[in-house]
Amino acid sequence: MPTDRPLVVLAGPIHPAGRAHLETEARVVVCDDETEAGFLSVAADADGLLFRAKPRCTASLMAACKRLKVVGRHGVGLDSVDIPAATRLGIAVVHAPGSNSQAVAEHALMLMLACTKRIVTVDKQTRAGDWSARGHGGDRAGGNTELGGKTLGIVGIGNIGRRVSKFAGAIGMKVLAYDKYVPADEVRRRGAEQVASLEALVPQVDVLTCHTPLTPETKHMINARTLGLMKDGAIYVNTSRGGVQDERAVFEALTRGKLGAAGIDVFEQEPTALDNPILNLPNVVVSCHVAGVTNEANRQMGVQVVGEMLRVLRGERPDVLVNPDVWPRLGQR
Repeated sequence: MPTDRPLVVLAGPIHPAGRAHLETEARVVVCDDETEAGFLSVAADADGLLFRAKPRCTASLMAACKRLKVVGRHGVGLDSVDIPAATRLGIAVVHAPGSNSQAVAEHALMLMLACTKRIVTVDKQTRAGDWSARGHGGDRAGGNTELGGKTLGIVGIGNIGRRVSKFAGAIGMKVLAYDKYVPADEVRRRGAEQVASLEALVPQVDVLTCHTPLTPETKHMINARTLGLMKDGAIYVNTSRGGVQDERAVFEALTRGKLGAAGIDVFEQEPTALDNPILNLPNVVVSCHVAGVTNEANRQMGVQVVGEMLRVLRGERPDVLVNPDVWPRLGQR
């Protein structure tokens, strides 16, 4: 492969279709070392860096890569990238918005259903020969409930939230949404009615689902105060970022019965500790930040973000540029 091609270092493997696309125009090296020092030992001369979960894309890491022109985030969230530092250093930041929206929306719906149908408990009982979940008719049907006729509250009705809204509407839920960045008429087009604040939203809903990025504004927005405003026995679902929730407050709401159940794909610390008390609660369904991890989403993510990176390396403005202020001085430090 010609050595005059730009060098792109990947922090872990990506889908073969994405790598093949990248290799048409760049030299590619994969680094599996998740420490900053280990990654830098491979990436110091890179023109482009593509990050997955670890290491974080810090100011010090980018400053050490003197040839760096573009940082790609394999996914949607950007909380692991120091965007102001990238802009100061003349480095473009690109990602793959929408690439895993269907996957995450499906997972969120699955968690809602798993909570209302108590699937973890029922599965365990059935395997043990215990058929008591069937109940005895009337109001004693094992505690299972239906989503149809219930009210769903969506925090963040963007690419993922709008899909969740469509799913929920299809099964007969009333859908409300809080998103200060989406006008009311657009929220309605996305299948929901706008609510002016989180505090106004949460008392109205039977199920609350989070689809917002992690920012200083959204950190711990799900906390003891907002949980205290919810209906007794409501269900909480989070497939966004663990930092959106105060995990201790969620645990306490679950143990007190304020929350009837929760479906949690993301944690404040990942991987979460094995002694995290949330893992021991029978009314919680958990997964390991896999909502957006499907074969289809991985392929789309890889191809999409690689395409954006290659545009930058060719000197073309990318379709999705996170820090547009950098463009007039790309590569200038």
